[in-house]
Amino acid sequence: MSNPQYETYGTHGTYRYGAHETYDYGTQEMYGPYGTYLQGPGPTPAPAPAAYGTWEMPVTGGAHRATHPPAHEQPLLPRQAPGGPGTDLREPVMRPRSDRRAAHRRRARYARRPEPAMRRLVPQALVVAFLAGGTSAFVAKDKAIELNVDGKSRTLHTFADDVTELLAEEGVPVGAHDVVTPARGSALSSGDEIAVHYGRPLRLTIDGQRREVWTTARTVEDALGQLGVRAEGAYLSVSRSQPIGNAGLTLDVRTERAVTVIADGRARTVRTNAATVRETIEQAGITLRGQDTVSVPSGSFPRDGQTVTVLRVTGSKEVREEPIPFQVRRTNDPALFRGIEVVDRAGQPGVRRVTYLLRSVNGVRQKPRREKSRVVREPLTQLVRVGIKPPPPSVAGAEGLNWRALAACESSGRPTAVDPSGTYGGLYQFDTHTWRSLGGKGRPQDASAAEQTYRAKKLYVRRGTSPWPHCGSRLYG
Repeated sequence: MSNPQYETYGTHGTYRYGAHETYDYGTQEMYGPYGTYLQGPGPTPAPAPAAYGTWEMPVTGGAHRATHPPAHEQPLLPRQAPGGPGTDLREPVMRPRSDRRAAHRRRARYARRPEPAMRRLVPQALVVAFLAGGTSAFVAKDKAIELNVDGKSRTLHTFADDVTELLAEEGVPVGAHDVVTPARGSALSSGDEIAVHYGRPLRLTIDGQRREVWTTARTVEDALGQLGVRAEGAYLSVSRSQPIGNAGLTLDVRTERAVTVIADGRARTVRTNAATVRETIEQAGITLRGQDTVSVPSGSFPRDGQTVTVLRVTGSKEVREEPIPFQVRRTNDPALFRGIEVVDRAGQPGVRRVTYLLRSVNGVRQKPRREKSRVVREPLTQLVRVGIKPPPPSVAGAEGLNWRALAACESSGRPTAVDPSGTYGGLYQFDTHTWRSLGGKGRPQDASAAEQTYRAKKLYVRRGTSPWPHCGSRLYG
């Protein structure tokens, strides 16, 4: 083609078609290399209908690449002056027909300029609108919260909806004895203050009463305040400012009490936090001496309003010997008539040595108190034989006599009677030889009254009243 390097089309622009075909549209716009549309500093042309071409937005910048319209559509040519085709609106230039056609085709190719500004602004406006709405929702969800965990406070931002979710989000464990304010599950709003107070076990002994409690206090003094324990004048096993760790603490508290001590006829009231009655007595200025004692155990815990009496004790010891009774062992003897008992071995009492305490309390003598005892001599058991043989029904020739009168004369009616010489014994004063000759065992005075009468009747059959020279006549009275 013999055309020059570029041709001018009126005053609106210059079309260059060299190695890089470029259409310069005045100072406002131009088509870059290979049909690229470059927007200049001037106003942006009005957008063309989409029917005549598609504009593809590159990644950056304001450049667009044009594609040709479909073949069946007629491209839109530049406006011409009334003078005919091939002329510019402002500067008509006469060119060869062939050149005019080629230029016409080139100009038609780029006649439908894209709408880069509008096409670029619409999606950007949509993105800005979307981001504006999302930012509003984002800002509405974000909350500034003041979180205090066991005295350690910090400010944080969260999207949590309630207290439980916030604590889980922050990794704050909460146990059954811990206190959360506001309560778990409460809704959150920006500016809220959340406090977590951990519970601590307190092994507490108050005035001798032991118990275990849970407290959220972090010092001993705060814990006593929570429990309502009166600390004024009280004894504490640890300092009031002692911190209470998560593992808890063992605490002994003795509150101040009023105790009245009576001693030596005088009453004294003291205020004390002592652990024992003995300590309270000492605080009252009273000294226990010797066997002195008190009305309550000295090691017991003194109670508020309690009255303790000191007993002044004086005394001595006394040793006494006391008899120990002997036992009697009885054995049945079929050779003896029923009712007859024979003592084979007489019993002997033992001896016990007993020590007694003789005391006077506040000058009043008390009943002797047995302290200890010791056996000096063991008792000797008495052995007795008991007759089980039935007595004979009667003695022929001796029935019908007044045996009661004879016994009254001989022994005053006593079966165990013995004369002063020890020779005769029993109701009828048998000697041992005569008694045994009649079948008697042992001594006559040890036999029963029935057996003695039976033996007397046998003697009467043998010898009449001669064995009883002074009283025999009473048999007939």
